[in-house]
Amino acid sequence: MKLLLLLGLLVGTIGVPAVAQSPLPRLLHTDSVLAPVARYARQHRLQIIYTRIRRDQRGRPHFRQYRYRLRPREYFYPASAIKLPAAVLALEKMQVLARQVPGLSSESPLRIDSVAWGQTSVVQDTSSQHHRASVAHYVRKLLLVSDNDAYNRLYELVGPAALQQGLRAHGLRHTVLRHRLSVGDQDSTARRTNAVAFFSDSSLTRPLYVQPAATFTGAWPRPRQHGLLVGQAHLQNGRRLPEPLDFSARNTTTLPDLHRTLRAILFPASVARRRQFQLDSADRRLLLDYMHRLPRQSQWPHYAAAHYPDNYAKFLLAGGAAGPLPAGIRIYNKIGQAYGFLVDNAYITNPAQGVEFLLSAVLYVNQDGVLNDDHYDYDTVGLPFLRRLGQVLYQRELQAKTAGKRAVVSSRKKQ
Repeated sequence: MKLLLLLGLLVGTIGVPAVAQSPLPRLLHTDSVLAPVARYARQHRLQIIYTRIRRDQRGRPHFRQYRYRLRPREYFYPASAIKLPAAVLALEKMQVLARQVPGLSSESPLRIDSVAWGQTSVVQDTSSQHHRASVAHYVRKLLLVSDNDAYNRLYELVGPAALQQGLRAHGLRHTVLRHRLSVGDQDSTARRTNAVAFFSDSSLTRPLYVQPAATFTGAWPRPRQHGLLVGQAHLQNGRRLPEPLDFSARNTTTLPDLHRTLRAILFPASVARRRQFQLDSADRRLLLDYMHRLPRQSQWPHYAAAHYPDNYAKFLLAGGAAGPLPAGIRIYNKIGQAYGFLVDNAYITNPAQGVEFLLSAVLYVNQDGVLNDDHYDYDTVGLPFLRRLGQVLYQRELQAKTAGKRAVVSSRKKQ
Protein backbone atom coordinates (compact mmCIF):
# COMPACT_ATOMS: atom_id res chain seq x y z
CA MET A 1 0.00 0.00 0.00
CA LYS A 2 2.85 2.38 0.86
CA LEU A 3 4.46 1.66 -2.50
CA LEU A 4 1.21 2.39 -4.35
CA LEU A 5 0.86 5.67 -2.48
CA LEU A 6 4.42 6.60 -3.36
CA LEU A 7 3.83 5.73 -6.99
CA GLY A 8 0.79 7.97 -7.06
CA LEU A 9 2.75 10.87 -5.68
CA LEU A 10 5.68 10.37 -8.01
CA VAL A 11 3.64 10.17 -11.19
CA GLY A 12 2.04 13.60 -10.76
CA THR A 13 5.15 15.72 -11.15
CA ILE A 14 5.74 18.99 -12.89
CA GLY A 15 8.48 21.36 -13.81
CA VAL A 16 12.16 21.20 -14.62
CA PRO A 17 14.76 21.81 -11.91
CA ALA A 18 15.75 25.42 -11.44
CA VAL A 19 19.41 26.12 -10.72
CA ALA A 20 20.03 28.44 -7.78
CA GLN A 21 23.02 29.68 -5.80
CA SER A 22 24.43 26.57 -4.22
CA PRO A 23 24.65 26.04 -0.44
CA LEU A 24 27.13 23.24 -1.08
CA PRO A 25 30.42 25.22 -0.88
CA ARG A 26 29.68 26.48 2.62
CA LEU A 27 28.47 23.08 3.83
CA LEU A 28 31.49 21.31 2.36
CA HIS A 29 34.15 23.69 3.63
CA THR A 30 32.82 24.04 7.18
CA ASP A 31 32.43 20.36 8.03
CA SER A 32 35.41 18.55 9.53
CA VAL A 33 34.82 15.36 7.51
CA LEU A 34 33.93 17.00 4.20
CA ALA A 35 36.43 19.87 4.20
CA PRO A 36 39.65 17.80 3.76
CA VAL A 37 38.24 16.34 0.53
CA ALA A 38 36.64 19.58 -0.69
CA ARG A 39 39.96 21.37 -0.16
CA TYR A 40 41.48 19.10 -2.81
CA ALA A 41 38.35 18.73 -4.94
CA ARG A 42 40.25 18.77 -8.24
CA GLN A 43 42.61 15.97 -7.20
CA HIS A 44 39.61 13.95 -6.02
CA ARG A 45 37.66 14.72 -9.22
CA LEU A 46 34.81 15.60 -6.88
CA GLN A 47 31.42 16.45 -8.40
CA ILE A 48 28.04 16.81 -6.68
CA ILE A 49 24.47 17.46 -7.80
CA TYR A 50 21.87 18.08 -5.10
CA THR A 51 18.22 18.61 -6.03
CA ARG A 52 15.86 19.99 -3.43
CA ILE A 53 12.23 18.88 -3.73
CA ARG A 54 9.26 20.84 -2.42
CA ARG A 55 5.65 19.78 -2.95
CA ASP A 56 2.74 22.14 -3.45
CA GLN A 57 -0.71 21.78 -1.89
CA ARG A 58 -1.68 19.25 -4.55
CA GLY A 59 1.34 17.08 -3.78
CA ARG A 60 3.16 17.96 -6.98
CA PRO A 61 6.95 18.20 -6.58
CA HIS A 62 8.97 21.22 -7.65
CA PHE A 63 12.73 21.01 -8.06
CA ARG A 64 15.66 23.28 -7.37
CA GLN A 65 19.07 22.00 -8.36
CA TYR A 66 22.43 22.87 -6.77
CA ARG A 67 25.81 21.88 -8.14
CA TYR A 68 29.33 21.68 -6.84
CA ARG A 69 32.29 21.56 -9.19
CA LEU A 70 30.21 20.03 -11.94
CA ARG A 71 32.57 18.99 -14.78
CA PRO A 72 30.71 17.00 -17.46
CA ARG A 73 33.91 16.92 -19.52
CA GLU A 74 35.99 15.44 -16.69
CA TYR A 75 36.17 11.66 -16.85
CA PHE A 76 35.31 9.33 -14.01
CA TYR A 77 34.89 5.58 -14.28
CA PRO A 78 31.20 4.90 -13.58
CA ALA A 79 31.65 1.24 -12.62
CA SER A 80 28.28 -0.20 -11.54
CA ALA A 81 26.45 3.13 -11.67
CA ILE A 82 25.80 2.55 -15.38
CA LYS A 83 23.80 -0.58 -14.57
CA LEU A 84 20.72 1.54 -13.87
CA PRO A 85 20.30 2.90 -17.43
CA ALA A 86 21.14 -0.56 -18.76
CA ALA A 87 18.36 -2.09 -16.66
CA VAL A 88 15.85 0.50 -17.88
CA LEU A 89 16.77 -0.05 -21.53
CA ALA A 90 16.45 -3.82 -21.09
CA LEU A 91 12.97 -3.41 -19.63
CA GLU A 92 12.08 -1.04 -22.46
CA LYS A 93 13.18 -3.65 -24.99
CA MET A 94 10.94 -6.21 -23.32
CA GLN A 95 8.04 -3.76 -23.62
CA VAL A 96 8.62 -3.49 -27.36
CA LEU A 97 8.91 -7.26 -27.78
CA ALA A 98 5.82 -7.90 -25.64
CA ARG A 99 3.71 -5.86 -28.07
CA GLN A 100 4.85 -8.19 -30.86
CA VAL A 101 4.90 -11.50 -28.97
CA PRO A 102 1.78 -12.41 -26.95
CA GLY A 103 2.62 -13.80 -23.53
CA LEU A 104 6.15 -12.39 -23.39
CA SER A 105 7.15 -10.25 -20.39
CA SER A 106 10.19 -9.34 -18.31
CA GLU A 107 9.37 -12.36 -16.10
CA SER A 108 9.50 -14.86 -18.98
CA PRO A 109 12.10 -17.63 -18.44
CA LEU A 110 15.09 -17.32 -20.73
CA ARG A 111 18.10 -19.26 -21.93
CA ILE A 112 21.36 -17.70 -23.12
CA ASP A 113 23.65 -19.58 -25.50
CA SER A 114 27.38 -19.10 -26.02
CA VAL A 115 28.37 -18.98 -29.67
CA ALA A 116 31.74 -17.21 -29.65
CA TRP A 117 35.00 -17.22 -27.73
CA GLY A 118 34.70 -15.60 -24.31
CA GLN A 119 30.94 -16.03 -24.05
CA THR A 120 29.17 -18.12 -21.42
CA SER A 121 25.74 -19.72 -21.47
CA VAL A 122 22.84 -19.65 -19.00
CA VAL A 123 20.33 -22.46 -18.65
CA GLN A 124 19.27 -22.04 -15.04
CA ASP A 125 19.53 -19.57 -12.18
CA THR A 126 19.13 -21.28 -8.83
CA SER A 127 18.66 -17.95 -7.05
CA SER A 128 15.21 -17.55 -8.66
CA GLN A 129 12.04 -19.20 -7.43
CA HIS A 130 11.70 -21.49 -10.44
CA HIS A 131 15.46 -21.85 -11.00
CA ARG A 132 15.24 -19.98 -14.30
CA ALA A 133 16.75 -16.70 -15.36
CA SER A 134 14.61 -13.78 -16.55
CA VAL A 135 15.14 -10.13 -17.34
CA ALA A 136 13.19 -9.12 -14.22
CA HIS A 137 15.31 -11.41 -12.05
CA TYR A 138 18.51 -9.93 -13.45
CA VAL A 139 17.18 -6.46 -12.64
CA ARG A 140 16.51 -7.55 -9.05
CA LYS A 141 20.04 -8.90 -8.62
CA LEU A 142 21.56 -5.86 -10.28
CA LEU A 143 19.76 -3.45 -7.94
CA LEU A 144 19.97 -5.44 -4.70
CA VAL A 145 23.68 -6.26 -4.65
CA SER A 146 25.01 -4.75 -7.91
CA ASP A 147 25.49 -8.17 -9.50
CA ASN A 148 27.94 -7.91 -12.42
CA ASP A 149 26.73 -11.00 -14.27
CA ALA A 150 23.18 -9.62 -14.21
CA TYR A 151 24.36 -6.45 -15.94
CA ASN A 152 26.38 -8.47 -18.45
CA ARG A 153 23.30 -10.50 -19.43
CA LEU A 154 21.25 -7.34 -19.97
CA TYR A 155 24.11 -5.92 -22.06
CA GLU A 156 23.94 -9.07 -24.20
CA LEU A 157 20.17 -8.85 -24.55
CA VAL A 158 19.97 -5.22 -25.63
CA GLY A 159 23.26 -5.15 -27.56
CA PRO A 160 25.77 -2.33 -28.09
CA ALA A 161 23.98 -0.63 -31.00
CA ALA A 162 20.56 -0.51 -29.31
CA LEU A 163 22.14 0.60 -26.03
CA GLN A 164 23.70 3.64 -27.68
CA GLN A 165 20.51 4.41 -29.61
CA GLY A 166 18.38 4.13 -26.49
CA LEU A 167 20.66 6.35 -24.46
CA ARG A 168 20.57 9.06 -27.12
CA ALA A 169 16.79 8.81 -27.45
CA HIS A 170 16.45 9.60 -23.76
CA GLY A 171 18.85 12.54 -23.88
CA LEU A 172 21.72 10.69 -22.18
CA ARG A 173 24.17 11.94 -24.79
CA HIS A 174 27.34 11.52 -22.75
CA THR A 175 26.79 7.93 -21.64
CA VAL A 176 28.42 5.08 -23.56
CA LEU A 177 28.03 1.41 -22.61
CA ARG A 178 30.63 -0.53 -24.56
CA HIS A 179 31.64 -3.57 -22.52
CA ARG A 180 30.62 -6.12 -19.93
CA LEU A 181 31.97 -5.90 -16.38
CA SER A 182 34.60 -8.01 -14.62
CA VAL A 183 35.09 -10.52 -17.45
CA GLY A 184 38.02 -8.88 -19.23
CA ASP A 185 35.99 -7.77 -22.24
CA GLN A 186 38.13 -6.62 -25.15
CA ASP A 187 36.78 -4.71 -28.14
CA SER A 188 36.26 -7.89 -30.15
CA THR A 189 34.32 -9.70 -27.41
CA ALA A 190 32.34 -6.61 -26.39
CA ARG A 191 31.01 -6.35 -29.96
CA ARG A 192 29.65 -9.91 -29.98
CA THR A 193 26.46 -10.72 -28.10
CA ASN A 194 24.96 -14.09 -27.26
CA ALA A 195 21.82 -15.69 -28.63
CA VAL A 196 18.88 -15.37 -26.22
CA ALA A 197 15.67 -17.41 -26.20
CA PHE A 198 12.52 -16.71 -24.15
CA PHE A 199 10.00 -19.38 -23.16
CA SER A 200 6.45 -19.58 -21.89
CA ASP A 201 7.28 -22.38 -19.45
CA SER A 202 9.95 -22.99 -16.81
CA SER A 203 10.88 -26.29 -18.50
CA LEU A 204 12.15 -24.26 -21.47
CA THR A 205 10.22 -26.36 -23.97
CA ARG A 206 7.85 -23.78 -25.49
CA PRO A 207 9.78 -20.91 -27.06
CA LEU A 208 8.15 -17.50 -27.36
CA TYR A 209 10.93 -15.54 -29.01
CA VAL A 210 14.49 -16.25 -30.12
CA GLN A 211 17.05 -13.51 -30.63
CA PRO A 212 20.06 -14.67 -32.65
CA ALA A 213 23.66 -13.90 -31.79
CA ALA A 214 24.89 -10.63 -33.25
CA THR A 215 28.05 -8.64 -33.90
CA PHE A 216 28.20 -4.86 -33.65
CA THR A 217 30.23 -3.55 -36.59
CA GLY A 218 29.66 0.16 -36.13
CA ALA A 219 31.93 2.76 -34.59
CA TRP A 220 31.83 3.42 -30.87
CA PRO A 221 30.97 7.01 -29.94
CA ARG A 222 34.15 9.03 -29.54
CA PRO A 223 35.05 10.01 -25.96
CA ARG A 224 34.15 13.63 -25.29
CA GLN A 225 35.87 13.91 -21.94
CA HIS A 226 39.37 14.75 -20.78
CA GLY A 227 41.29 13.04 -18.01
CA LEU A 228 40.98 9.60 -19.60
CA LEU A 229 44.48 8.71 -18.40
CA VAL A 230 44.16 8.04 -14.67
CA GLY A 231 46.89 7.61 -12.06
CA GLN A 232 50.67 7.47 -12.32
CA ALA A 233 51.05 3.69 -12.62
CA HIS A 234 48.98 0.52 -12.84
CA LEU A 235 49.30 -3.23 -12.48
CA GLN A 236 48.77 -5.47 -15.50
CA ASN A 237 49.09 -9.25 -15.27
CA GLY A 238 50.97 -8.85 -12.01
CA ARG A 239 53.49 -6.37 -13.45
CA ARG A 240 53.70 -2.74 -12.45
CA LEU A 241 53.69 -0.40 -15.45
CA PRO A 242 54.93 3.15 -14.73
CA GLU A 243 52.17 4.84 -16.73
CA PRO A 244 48.53 5.88 -16.23
CA LEU A 245 45.66 3.51 -16.96
CA ASP A 246 43.88 4.43 -20.20
CA PHE A 247 40.08 4.59 -19.90
CA SER A 248 39.38 5.75 -23.46
CA ALA A 249 37.83 2.36 -24.36
CA ARG A 250 35.82 2.00 -21.13
CA ASN A 251 32.22 2.74 -20.23
CA THR A 252 31.59 6.40 -19.64
CA THR A 253 28.89 8.74 -18.36
CA THR A 254 28.49 12.09 -16.65
CA LEU A 255 26.97 12.99 -13.32
CA PRO A 256 24.13 14.95 -15.01
CA ASP A 257 23.26 11.87 -17.11
CA LEU A 258 23.10 9.68 -14.00
CA HIS A 259 21.05 12.27 -12.11
CA ARG A 260 18.69 12.65 -15.08
CA THR A 261 18.21 8.87 -15.32
CA LEU A 262 17.23 8.62 -11.67
CA ARG A 263 14.81 11.56 -11.87
CA ALA A 264 13.21 10.15 -15.03
CA ILE A 265 12.48 6.87 -13.23
CA LEU A 266 11.15 8.46 -10.04
CA PHE A 267 9.46 11.54 -11.47
CA PRO A 268 8.57 10.75 -15.09
CA ALA A 269 6.32 13.80 -15.53
CA SER A 270 9.27 16.08 -14.78
CA VAL A 271 10.95 14.91 -17.98
CA ALA A 272 9.94 15.92 -21.51
CA ARG A 273 7.52 13.34 -22.90
CA ARG A 274 9.88 12.32 -25.71
CA ARG A 275 12.62 11.61 -23.12
CA GLN A 276 10.46 9.53 -20.78
CA PHE A 277 11.20 5.84 -20.29
CA GLN A 278 8.57 3.63 -21.90
CA LEU A 279 7.77 1.22 -19.07
CA ASP A 280 4.50 -0.35 -18.01
CA SER A 281 3.36 -0.07 -14.40
CA ALA A 282 4.68 -3.53 -13.45
CA ASP A 283 8.22 -2.90 -14.69
CA ARG A 284 8.31 0.57 -13.14
CA ARG A 285 7.18 -0.89 -9.81
CA LEU A 286 9.95 -3.48 -10.15
CA LEU A 287 12.55 -0.72 -10.49
CA LEU A 288 11.16 1.37 -7.65
CA ASP A 289 10.81 -1.60 -5.32
CA TYR A 290 14.30 -3.01 -5.78
CA MET A 291 16.09 0.33 -5.92
CA HIS A 292 15.31 0.83 -2.23
CA ARG A 293 14.83 -2.75 -1.01
CA LEU A 294 17.57 -4.07 1.27
CA PRO A 295 19.29 -7.38 0.45
CA ARG A 296 17.81 -9.18 3.48
CA GLN A 297 14.30 -8.14 2.41
CA SER A 298 14.48 -10.24 -0.76
CA GLN A 299 13.37 -13.86 -0.84
CA TRP A 300 14.19 -14.57 -4.49
CA PRO A 301 17.11 -13.99 -4.77
CA HIS A 302 18.05 -14.57 -1.14
CA TYR A 303 21.02 -12.78 0.42
CA ALA A 304 22.32 -13.50 3.91
CA ALA A 305 22.45 -10.38 6.08
CA ALA A 306 25.84 -11.46 7.44
CA HIS A 307 27.37 -11.07 3.99
CA TYR A 308 25.12 -8.32 2.63
CA PRO A 309 24.34 -5.78 5.38
CA ASP A 310 21.64 -3.15 4.92
CA ASN A 311 24.15 -0.53 3.76
CA TYR A 312 25.95 -2.89 1.36
CA ALA A 313 25.01 -0.79 -1.67
CA LYS A 314 24.15 2.49 0.07
CA PHE A 315 27.05 4.96 0.19
CA LEU A 316 25.36 8.32 0.74
CA LEU A 317 24.12 8.72 4.33
CA ALA A 318 25.00 5.12 5.24
CA GLY A 319 28.37 4.16 3.71
CA GLY A 320 31.19 2.63 5.71
CA ALA A 321 31.13 -0.08 8.37
CA ALA A 322 28.30 -2.61 8.06
CA GLY A 323 25.12 -1.43 9.69
CA PRO A 324 21.45 -0.46 9.32
CA LEU A 325 20.07 2.60 7.60
CA PRO A 326 18.84 5.45 9.82
CA ALA A 327 15.30 4.80 11.07
CA GLY A 328 12.51 5.80 8.72
CA ILE A 329 14.78 6.49 5.74
CA ARG A 330 14.53 4.92 2.32
CA ILE A 331 17.28 5.27 -0.28
CA TYR A 332 16.50 4.61 -3.94
CA ASN A 333 19.91 4.45 -5.56
CA LYS A 334 22.61 2.85 -7.65
CA ILE A 335 26.26 2.91 -6.60
CA GLY A 336 29.55 2.37 -8.41
CA GLN A 337 32.98 1.44 -7.04
CA ALA A 338 36.13 0.62 -9.00
CA TYR A 339 39.66 1.87 -9.72
CA GLY A 340 39.49 4.32 -6.81
CA PHE A 341 36.24 5.93 -7.98
CA LEU A 342 33.14 5.97 -5.78
CA VAL A 343 29.76 6.96 -7.22
CA ASP A 344 26.31 7.13 -5.67
CA ASN A 345 23.17 8.31 -7.42
CA ALA A 346 20.34 8.49 -4.89
CA TYR A 347 16.86 9.65 -3.98
CA ILE A 348 16.71 9.89 -0.20
CA THR A 349 13.37 10.14 1.56
CA ASN A 350 11.80 9.92 4.99
CA PRO A 351 8.05 9.85 4.28
CA ALA A 352 7.06 10.33 7.93
CA GLN A 353 9.09 13.54 8.13
CA GLY A 354 8.20 14.75 4.64
CA VAL A 355 11.88 14.83 3.65
CA GLU A 356 12.95 13.99 0.10
CA PHE A 357 15.82 15.03 -2.15
CA LEU A 358 18.02 13.80 -4.97
CA LEU A 359 21.77 13.57 -4.47
CA SER A 360 24.45 12.37 -6.89
CA ALA A 361 28.17 12.43 -6.16
CA VAL A 362 31.45 11.05 -7.45
CA LEU A 363 34.98 11.22 -6.08
CA TYR A 364 38.34 9.58 -6.70
CA VAL A 365 40.31 8.30 -3.71
CA ASN A 366 43.65 6.77 -4.62
CA GLN A 367 46.47 8.55 -2.83
CA ASP A 368 49.30 6.36 -4.12
CA GLY A 369 48.23 6.87 -7.74
CA VAL A 370 48.53 3.16 -8.58
CA LEU A 371 45.53 1.45 -10.19
CA ASN A 372 44.62 -2.24 -10.19
CA ASP A 373 46.50 -2.82 -6.93
CA ASP A 374 43.32 -3.00 -4.80
CA HIS A 375 44.82 -0.41 -2.45
CA TYR A 376 42.36 2.46 -2.56
CA ASP A 377 41.19 4.90 0.09
CA TYR A 378 37.55 3.81 0.10
CA ASP A 379 37.26 3.09 3.82
CA THR A 380 39.40 5.95 5.09
CA VAL A 381 38.37 8.79 2.77
CA GLY A 382 35.68 8.00 0.19
CA LEU A 383 32.95 6.24 2.13
CA PRO A 384 33.22 8.52 5.20
CA PHE A 385 32.89 11.49 2.84
CA LEU A 386 29.77 10.15 1.10
CA ARG A 387 28.21 9.10 4.39
CA ARG A 388 28.75 12.54 5.88
CA LEU A 389 27.59 14.34 2.73
CA GLY A 390 24.29 12.50 2.92
CA GLN A 391 23.98 13.21 6.65
CA VAL A 392 24.65 16.94 6.28
CA LEU A 393 22.14 17.39 3.48
CA TYR A 394 19.55 15.20 5.20
CA GLN A 395 19.81 17.34 8.34
CA ARG A 396 19.51 20.46 6.21
CA GLU A 397 16.33 19.13 4.63
CA LEU A 398 14.93 18.00 7.98
CA GLN A 399 15.56 21.40 9.55
CA ALA A 400 13.93 23.15 6.59
CA LYS A 401 10.89 20.91 6.91
CA THR A 402 10.66 21.52 10.66
CA ALA A 403 11.00 25.27 10.18
CA GLY A 404 8.25 25.18 7.56
CA LYS A 405 5.89 23.37 9.92
CA ARG A 406 6.57 25.90 12.68
CA ALA A 407 5.86 28.77 10.31
CA VAL A 408 2.52 27.23 9.35
CA VAL A 409 1.55 26.73 13.01
CA SER A 410 2.55 30.31 13.87
CA SER A 411 0.52 31.68 10.96
CA ARG A 412 -2.56 29.75 12.04
CA LYS A 413 -2.28 31.02 15.60
CA LYS A 414 -2.18 34.63 14.38
CA GLN A 415 -5.37 34.03 12.42
